[in-house]
Amino acid sequence: MAAGVTVDTIRFYERRGVLPEPDRRPSGYRDYPAEIVERIRLARSLQGVGLTLDEIVDALAAHDAGGATCDSERWRLDVALERVEQRIADLQAVRRTIRRTKARCESGACSLITVAD
Repeated sequence: MAAGVTVDTIRFYERRGVLPEPDRRPSGYRDYPAEIVERIRLARSLQGVGLTLDEIVDALAAHDAGGATCDSERWRLDVALERVEQRIADLQAVRRTIRRTKARCESGACSLITVAD
């Protein structure tokens, strides 16, 4: 598809409300106008900056209602940024734990392997 996603992704987006129910051709095939392709690209872009699918549905609904602006929607990016920063902090904690465990292993006190007596 022109939007660069799989048919499964399109169906998923339809079920989750990212995309409206498409018109059907007499053959039963779905018919997607160009604006749907752009909507898919926008949804993928929003996923790329860390918005969840629920947040994307809400952002698109605000856009569809006609009142969305960068100023009115910036809070969504703030929420996504907070989430990413928390993930980074969590990963840094895991990295510290791995380094400590590795250092213990190198000093002969490996905690990865326990031997039952």
